Order: sequence, then structure tokens, then C-alpha cells
Amino acid sequence: MEVYCTRPYCQRPKNFFPDLDDITTLKTVSQKFCTDCGMPLILRDRYLPIKLLAIGGFGNAFLAIDRDSPKIKKCVVKQFQPSHNLTAEALEKAKILFTQEAGVLEEIGNEHPQIPNLFAFFPVTVPSLQINQSEQFFYLVQEYIEGQTLEEELNAQGKFSEQKIIEILQEILPLLQFIHNKDIIHRDIKPANIMRRDDGRLFLLDFGAVKLITNASSSSTGIYSLGFAPLEQMKGSQVFPSTDLYALAVTVITLLTGQEANQLFDTYTNQWQWRSQITVNPQLADVLDKMLLPAASQRFRSAQEVLEALFPASVAPTVLPSTQPPHLQPPQLITSIQPVFTTWEVLTGAAFSGFEGALIAIAFLGIFKNPIIAIAISMVILSWLIFAQTQRRLKQSHLLIIASVSLAIIFFVPYLRNSYAIQQIIILSLAAALISIAVTTLFRLIYKLLSAIL
Repeated sequence: MEVYCTRPYCQRPKNFFPDLDDITTLKTVSQKFCTDCGMPLILRDRYLPIKLLAIGGFGNAFLAIDRDSPKIKKCVVKQFQPSHNLTAEALEKAKILFTQEAGVLEEIGNEHPQIPNLFAFFPVTVPSLQINQSEQFFYLVQEYIEGQTLEEELNAQGKFSEQKIIEILQEILPLLQFIHNKDIIHRDIKPANIMRRDDGRLFLLDFGAVKLITNASSSSTGIYSLGFAPLEQMKGSQVFPSTDLYALAVTVITLLTGQEANQLFDTYTNQWQWRSQITVNPQLADVLDKMLLPAASQRFRSAQEVLEALFPASVAPTVLPSTQPPHLQPPQLITSIQPVFTTWEVLTGAAFSGFEGALIAIAFLGIFKNPIIAIAISMVILSWLIFAQTQRRLKQSHLLIIASVSLAIIFFVPYLRNSYAIQQIIILSLAAALISIAVTTLFRLIYKLLSAIL
């Protein structure tokens, strides 16, 4: 087994112990020490770091195993490791911040299913490599989430679709409202800190930057990710819920465009230039632009306001206030929200439905010769196709394929044509598509007029 040394400046942190491959030895061995620097490797006589996951300004994160658990479960061990150039005052403040993180994680991790649980928090004092001196390190142990971060997902699969972004916002916004209700601001939201577990559920990670809203200044610790932090955070001023919303909007536009944040921000005009990179629903684009406004007071005040702006015709997900007892909170914070469709998607779907409906009706007339039966079966199939479009089970590319295949089948199977020539079938189908577009447009106009009046 490979065990990783957590001493920050260890030259050869990887240690190999073949005897630990035996489960009995793993559970009973008293201690193991780094062969390079002598650092104890089994933390609190329980946790064995086996891999370095991340290096941060205020701590490293390790994948570890818990030898006291029945199935030797995996966990994440985070070590407090401040920069050496911090002043004594800044170092003390950083220690307080790390201790605060543990307290926050213990509280919110147990109350919300999309925040990793805290298992342990403890200091370790060991002899220093310098004679007659000692060193103290702080560790916290968290639940390990098996999956991919959105950053890893972006690198593997490419830029995200609008529907995928909508689904992310539906999960993350109620989660942000939950922590903001507790007067907590994350302060480091970015694709690398949102994890999609293997079952699809999203988790918010790395609360190392959490801060109570009442704490006005953070200039001495300066925790944020460049490009994702708004001006008030970079200046070390007080942060707000809208600070997290700004970072979430930057996260969204980087996922939509596949470009880094610094490529989307124009320093000359001091504005985000992302709309020209991709076409999305204007409503979503307007909401994102408001989240990205430079002044905190100009943005949405809460995640709940963003949800209500995104889904005005739906019941937006709500989050119970922090005073609500945990056992009364619903297991799912997100209600069902209908997907948002652009005008182009609606008209394309209408054209497909009219074209495909005509082909299906002609085909079944050729089979049954009875117009009532043919139309009834056609309506059932067409209804399913329309429903599949409303649920986004059929993508825009699928519509063209289905229509082309249907036309090809009728073309190569003469008895399906119902005595129509292929030219007549094409003309009838195109006419049905145009009628469907006209009817859909008319109903949309009527709906908008009634909405404006009522």
C-alpha cells in the first residue's frame, strides 16, 4: 500500500508498505512513519492518506482511508498549511478561519444532503526537523464524494448545453440559499468546487473559504479564485450573498462557452463579453448579466430571487429558513420546473410535429385504409413525440433524423404512400409544417398578450 506523507516540505512523500495490503495488519499496526522525514503517517491512529488531491494556499487535500470503518471507506483529509510569508496576525486569523470551517462543516454537512459531512477535526503535534522544536498541524476529515467536478466534466465532454446549465442552477441555487440563510458565504464557487457524484447529484465542495456575513474584512487572508471573485471580494471588503451569485454566474458562462473566465472579461470596457460566444434563452442571459454586475447592490440579493427570475411561471424551488428544525426539512429541496425553450426551439419543434404528423397519417392511411383508425393512431404517436420534446428527451438533431427516416421509409415502401406520389407527400408534409408553425406562433402571441393584460 502507498501512504502519503502530509508534511508540507517532505521531499519524498510517497511511502510503500507491502504489509498494509493485508487487512489484518492494516487494522492493527500501531503506527507508520515517513521514510524520508519521520512524519507519523496514520493520523489520529485512524486515517491513512493515500493520494494528494489538491494543493491550496491554505491547505492541502488528501484522499485517505479510514481503517476503523468496517469497509475501509474513503474520506478526504484536509491539512491546514498557511503560506510562510504571513504575518503573525494573519497566521492567527488563518487558524481561526480553518477552525471556523470545521464548525461550519459540522453544522451544515449534517443538515444538507449536498454538502459533504465532517467526520473529524484535530491537531497533530510532531517533532520538527529542526532540533528541539515542534510543529503543529491541523486536520479535518470529510466525506469523500465519488464523481467528477464540473471542471473535469467540462474538460472531458466539452461545453455544457443550456438545459444542463438550467439543471445545475436548479440544484445549486437552493443550496446557496440554504447556506446564506445561515449567514454563511462560500466565497470560492467555481467549476472545480462543484462535484457531480456518480448518481448525478451535485455537491458543493471546499468550504475552506466560508465566512460569516458579519465578518467585514478578509484582506489578511485573501481567499478567492481569480476571475470568479467580484471587486468587493478582491478588495478585501465585506462580502454578501450576491458575491457568491457573481461567482456562480462566472461558473455558468465558463461552462456554457468552454472558455476561461479571463478570456470572457474585457478589461478595456470592464465588462463581461460572453453573449457573442453562444446563443441562449434571452431570459437566462439577462439573469446571468444581472448576477455579473460590478456593484454588489446591483445584483440579485438572494439565490431565491434568481430562481424566481429564471422561472417566473413556475413554482421556484424554495429553501426553509435556517431556524427550521432539520427533521422537518424535506428530503428534496428542488421542485419540478419545466425546461426553458427558446423561440427557435419552439418553432423548430412545431415544424417537426406538423411534418412528421403528416407523414405518419399518410403511412397509416396506406396500412388501414380507414381514416378514423389511421388518424387515431397517428395522434397517439404524435402526442408522444410532442411530449418527448417538452421533456427534452428528443434533441434538435434527433428531429431531423426522425423526419428523414420517416420520409425514406415511405419512399421505399410503396404501399405506405396511400396512392400519393412522393412529390405530393413532400408538399403535404411541408404544408403541414408551415401550418403548425403559424398556429404555434399565433398561440404564443395570444399567450403573451393575455399575460401582459392579466
